[in-house]
Amino acid sequence: MSETVTVTTLSGKENFAAYVARPADAPRAAIVVIQEIFGVNAGIRRKCDKLAEAGFLAIAPDLFWRLEPGIELDPDIEPEFQRALDLMGKFNQDQGVRDIEAAIKWAQSEGCGKVGAVGYCLGGRLAYMAAARTDAHATVGYYAVGVDGLLGEKHAIAHPLMLHIPTDDGFVDKAAQQAMHAGLDNHPKVTLHDYEGMDHGFATEFGDRRSGEAAQLADERTMAFFAEHLG
Repeated sequence: MSETVTVTTLSGKENFAAYVARPADAPRAAIVVIQEIFGVNAGIRRKCDKLAEAGFLAIAPDLFWRLEPGIELDPDIEPEFQRALDLMGKFNQDQGVRDIEAAIKWAQSEGCGKVGAVGYCLGGRLAYMAAARTDAHATVGYYAVGVDGLLGEKHAIAHPLMLHIPTDDGFVDKAAQQAMHAGLDNHPKVTLHDYEGMDHGFATEFGDRRSGEAAQLADERTMAFFAEHLG
């Protein structure tokens, strides 16, 4: 079952929408699904639905709501892709992490003792930030951008974090990937997986970017990770 819910900001003064997919039975735990730069579109909703099918309560907050509520863009349509890049440039990431924390608190209010997070692209970066700044019990980032510039926060990562890294990522060059490995390979809470020859967006649910075999492997690893750390 899916629905749109209203989440209250941490300040308690504003509200924003989130897509929620509920499992058929009592949830094993909750997972916040963090959008790409394309908003809570059909692909992100499908990610939530699949997590619900696996027994999790999944919530995808509309993180661009301060810019324009309800944005849904298609990365395979060039003008929409360019608009997404423009939105990313205007987006306040620190505020976005606080909205992710608000979504975590919403899930806890639904009776979920453990709450994880998974993010893609911009959401992968925000997943790393959430691992360092929130009490998410387990976090996964797919093709996270700019993590090499956030390594100063790694000491604050207290719960398990997994990052999926495509080696031919057009938005994360080899030097950035090497910095991620150098900074995080020895971190006791962090696991990195490389995907040889894969590009950014390889695990998207729909569209030209998807690479089925690699996406399936990454998603299987993610599900096993959540099963281990969230129950």
